[in-house]
Amino acid sequence: MEKRLLIIFIFLFNFSLNAFSAKVDTVSIFSESMSKYVKAVVITPASYKDKSKRFPVVYLLHGYSDSYSGWVKKVPDLLNEVDQYDMIIVCPDGAYGSWYFDSLTDSTKRYETNVAIEVPNYIDKHYRTIADRKARAITGLSMGGHGAFYLGIRHKDFFGAIGSMSGGVDIRPFPNNWDIKKSLGDYSTNVDNWNKHTVINLVEQVENNEQRMIIDCGVDDFFLQVNRNLHQKLLAQKLNHDYIERPGAHNWLYWNNAVKYQLLYFSIFFKS
Repeated sequence: MEKRLLIIFIFLFNFSLNAFSAKVDTVSIFSESMSKYVKAVVITPASYKDKSKRFPVVYLLHGYSDSYSGWVKKVPDLLNEVDQYDMIIVCPDGAYGSWYFDSLTDSTKRYETNVAIEVPNYIDKHYRTIADRKARAITGLSMGGHGAFYLGIRHKDFFGAIGSMSGGVDIRPFPNNWDIKKSLGDYSTNVDNWNKHTVINLVEQVENNEQRMIIDCGVDDFFLQVNRNLHQKLLAQKLNHDYIERPGAHNWLYWNNAVKYQLLYFSIFFKS
């Protein structure tokens, strides 16, 4: 009896290890544009051990007051999702309040160049990726939701699919919030800068089906109205997209759930 219980215990122990076997790396990537090293989290699936395989990549951006490690610390299920969908997830560092812009006021803050060009170049060089826009997606939460659409549209030759979770997809209603004016200047005297850098205006550059798009926002979120406005603008422009609105607020309880929908969406895109 004891021998049988020991065998069962060993089996369950090995099963638990194998069931959660995605690997988390923290890498330091030198940014030529900012002359410094910037960290990122890279999650590879268990199947990455097969050296004959290459993988699609989802770039997952953090919010205003977070960092590159936020997603993996607060959403442990990410490792399961990476294994399930057989993809790589990269979480770059967008710094505190960068909004993923190349700042117009501070030449040392070039987070568009870093996150949309330098980090992906490093990932494609050091990991077995599928180096094609049909195998790349970008999404994020809050500031990162804005950043994903902003970078995705401005670099649509690189990203085939874009997403946003509770994203600040129109920054203009918030001229004094979250350090946006530190990158674009004060709204009252730099209206043109703000108009050129807000996502809701950038979608005018996208043709139907040029990129896959998914937008997700909770009904109790302070960004709900700007997400509804973006949804209506996409409808008016006849741009196909998925729009999700459901109970929830601007918090990790919501994003833990939202990211699962987004990764499923991107997995379907990669397979198509």
